[in-house]
Amino acid sequence: MNALAATNRNFKLAARLLGLDSKLEKSLLIPFREIKVECTIPKDDGTLASFVGFRVQHDNARGPMKGGIRYHPEVDPDEVNALAQLMTWKTAVANIPYGGAKGGIGCNPGDLSISELERLTRVFTQKIHDLIGIHIDVPAPDMGTGPQTMAWILDEYSKFHGHSPAVVTGKPIDLGGSLGRDAATGRGVLFAAEALLNEHGKTVSGQRFAIQGFGNVGSWAAQLIHEQGGKVVAVSDITGAIKNSKGIDVPSLMKHVKEHKGVKGFHGADAIEPQSVLVEDCDILIPAALGGVINRENANDIKAKFIVEAANHPTDPEADENIQGFMWEEEKVNDVLKTYMTKGFKDVKEMCKTHDCDLRMGAFTLGVNRVARATVLRGWEA
Repeated sequence: MNALAATNRNFKLAARLLGLDSKLEKSLLIPFREIKVECTIPKDDGTLASFVGFRVQHDNARGPMKGGIRYHPEVDPDEVNALAQLMTWKTAVANIPYGGAKGGIGCNPGDLSISELERLTRVFTQKIHDLIGIHIDVPAPDMGTGPQTMAWILDEYSKFHGHSPAVVTGKPIDLGGSLGRDAATGRGVLFAAEALLNEHGKTVSGQRFAIQGFGNVGSWAAQLIHEQGGKVVAVSDITGAIKNSKGIDVPSLMKHVKEHKGVKGFHGADAIEPQSVLVEDCDILIPAALGGVINRENANDIKAKFIVEAANHPTDPEADENIQGFMWEEEKVNDVLKTYMTKGFKDVKEMCKTHDCDLRMGAFTLGVNRVARATVLRGWEA
């Protein structure tokens, strides 16, 4: 089942639990706007290369649409559509005043030079600049993109609309980015794990974690879990996978990854098959890479007591980067993030009790219900 089919199935199950009428259900499912553009750039060797870019703006009933832009070879319309819809429900679960959007370009950023990535980003921005903005749709970093990508979008957008630092989140601090943004998603994973463990009378300290994916989200989650006394016993990334049942020295691993561009070859752990990290003996499994990694083939082999999903960008407090450019202290950003994540978890648990469902469906019913209420109040359901 592809990403869009799986997301639509979960939405329809939630709609059924909530008793939504068919007109409203259809209204919530169909995206507000789908954009597809061709991006042709000169490469460094003088040849031309063409890429296809997408932006799906799913829903704006609760506020401007919001979501990442990813650069990855597997970017396609269905995946972007699914991720845009998920952003709608996730912003609603976190109860922040945004809707959902997602974008991407089908490319392998590792095959492109910095100057080629810049040209590609600027051409993409030129094609969509009149369809994004602080009151319309606010892009953010995602897989294969980061603060520098956001800086290029900000600059190119500003050529058309004047200085507009709030057009993107996740930008460099020097261009008005939010303190704590780099760690925000990984920190949100920690807070979600804490809330889940608290429900079972446990804390992070002493728990064994396996983390699949060691990019921005996975690496920050590992660092923060390590700082809280958690034991990271297995890690994987695109270069390979490692395990140490006694606990990996995360600071040493971070140094190794910075020097060698991946976890492969780390001397403080044993090498294992990349996919086996999902079925390692642990208390909590954190998938923090691509979606669809847990499936019917491996689900029964998973030994973790809990799974905290970090893939596809859990909601973070990017609304902290406001139009005026006012910047909060990092401690306040982290405190507010924890408040929203903890409250979100409690709200999800309430929906689980109301509808006698699991956590995933509790989150879907919570998000869908909030967006449905806003849609009806605005008179958009007809």
